[in-house]
Amino acid sequence: MNDFFALQERSLEEWQVLQASPDPVIYIGMGSCGLASGAGDVWDLTKEILDQQKLKINVLKVGCIGPCYLEPFMDIQKPGLPRVSFNNVNEQKLRKLIPAYLKNGKSGIRPLGHLGDTREPLDGIKSFWEQPMLKLQERIVLRNCGIIDPENIKHYLARGGFKGLLKSFELGPDGVIEEAKTAGLRGRGGAGFPTWKKWQLCQEAPGRKKYLICNADEGDPGAFMNRSLMEGDPYSLLEGMIIAAYAIQAEQAYIYIRAEYPLAIARLKLAIARLHDCGLLGKNILGSGFGLDIRLKEGAGAFVCGEETALIASVEGRRGMPRSRPPYPASSGLNGSPTNINNVETLATIPTIMREGGKWFAGHGSEKSKGTKTFALVGKIRRTGLIEVPMGITLREIIFDIGGGTRKEFKAVQTGGPSGGCLSREFLDLPVDYESLTGAGSIMGSGGLIIMDEDTCMVDVAQYFLRFTSAESCGKCTPCRIGTKRMVEILEKITSGNAEMTDIQILEDLCGTVKEGSLCGLGQTAPNPVLTTLKYFRNEYEQHIVEHRCAAAVCRELVEYRVIKDKCTGCQRCVDVCPTDAITGPRSEPHFLDLSKCIKCRACYEICRFDAIAGDAIIIE
Repeated sequence: MNDFFALQERSLEEWQVLQASPDPVIYIGMGSCGLASGAGDVWDLTKEILDQQKLKINVLKVGCIGPCYLEPFMDIQKPGLPRVSFNNVNEQKLRKLIPAYLKNGKSGIRPLGHLGDTREPLDGIKSFWEQPMLKLQERIVLRNCGIIDPENIKHYLARGGFKGLLKSFELGPDGVIEEAKTAGLRGRGGAGFPTWKKWQLCQEAPGRKKYLICNADEGDPGAFMNRSLMEGDPYSLLEGMIIAAYAIQAEQAYIYIRAEYPLAIARLKLAIARLHDCGLLGKNILGSGFGLDIRLKEGAGAFVCGEETALIASVEGRRGMPRSRPPYPASSGLNGSPTNINNVETLATIPTIMREGGKWFAGHGSEKSKGTKTFALVGKIRRTGLIEVPMGITLREIIFDIGGGTRKEFKAVQTGGPSGGCLSREFLDLPVDYESLTGAGSIMGSGGLIIMDEDTCMVDVAQYFLRFTSAESCGKCTPCRIGTKRMVEILEKITSGNAEMTDIQILEDLCGTVKEGSLCGLGQTAPNPVLTTLKYFRNEYEQHIVEHRCAAAVCRELVEYRVIKDKCTGCQRCVDVCPTDAITGPRSEPHFLDLSKCIKCRACYEICRFDAIAGDAIIIE
């Protein structure tokens, strides 16, 4: 115990020294989004330039801070000055930025903002947190992401890490559950079940051997909240797992994570090893008499393993297929023992709740949905990235104030991933909480928000998500295995112009059958995209069937493309992207599109800046 307090004190001292370093410090965003944008090259080139210039600079890795559309990020902290952030850093910017900014503070490149403790301008530089994408956010679970080195436990400790665990040991298991109850935390995996109740059921279940499982599978297309959190702040998840395991008195825990998350896996393995070294995992943690071991279980990426009983089967080494309930995992789960399963975000929120108190956490969010929620903001939106907002914020605030809106007219937002629903613009003022989204026919889900504009065909969207859930069905129950395939077939008839109006009724009937008859949540929620698009965008289904027209010019068999001569400037952008050389013409003159060569890939339509490519309906007799 004394060793831990000594480490805690040293960590705080080293963090303070880092903040007041006599030498400049450079932080580079090295999450998956940053690396995909070239952060690895920025890291290498930074080291190279510093060596060439013989500059003594400390260069550190941090995780994703949120605005992925501005990656790669580089923060520079000069002695006596706040940490300043630069966005979209590339080789050209880097060579200009270093050493000019380091030597005289003038590089000609305007910083995005400072990351100081105040939101007031410092030295003429605005606060990073006053950026439009960040201004309305409240960072609780993401408080460390992009700020600390995720591979350095001392950084985590210096910012209050494991104070929540110490408080938990003071309260005892029952006290921890009571604090979670006061906080009003609900499952962030999507179902919204009260976390304290889940813990209590498992704690009270008979049986000496109990397990805790963290669901880090995150299978929704377009979702990356959990991945970014594990990459940017792995210790928050692990501390939350220790607290949750202590509450239910489980001595063995697993993180079920998809193998497609190599960076998150590497950082979690490193963090787990470090916790063992520090006495924060293993037997008799901090002299509490409680011991815990945490292991990683890598999954193969099956979407159905997001369902608890399928996940348990996979951890046990069996095929990931759900079983009927009861018994529920809380009474009979892994190896037949009581098992508690929580989502990454749920567990990573726990340390802050324990450190700051349940009442403090309950002061954020709405009446029935307390706290904050992370979302992956993607699609036809100006500002893409990872956000954390208070529960109860409206979709309008997220999409337009935080996300900057769409470049073309907004049409819909998909919440809850493939199991969620597509909500039209009439729901823009809908509060984002569990009850409101469910009432509109969608779900919270794990936190994916896909934004769509007028160039989106809602029938095509429904077909896309149905194809996904149908392919991911484990096949165990007939309604899901057969019903989703029949639904996909009807949607294919509609998007190809071969359907009749009676097919809409058949589709709606199938939705009800699959929803009511499926064994697990995958099948029960699979019809949501179809039901919501039929409810809010029924006219598009009717256009496809009656008029054989796709207004968004997306469905290939219902559209053919042509060049509008009066609008074409001959810029040749369409010529450059056409994979079949179907578009020809000299520069600065109107082009010609050969329909016999056109494969309707839509590349020309997407890239044209002058609306000179038209998608016309094909009349099908």
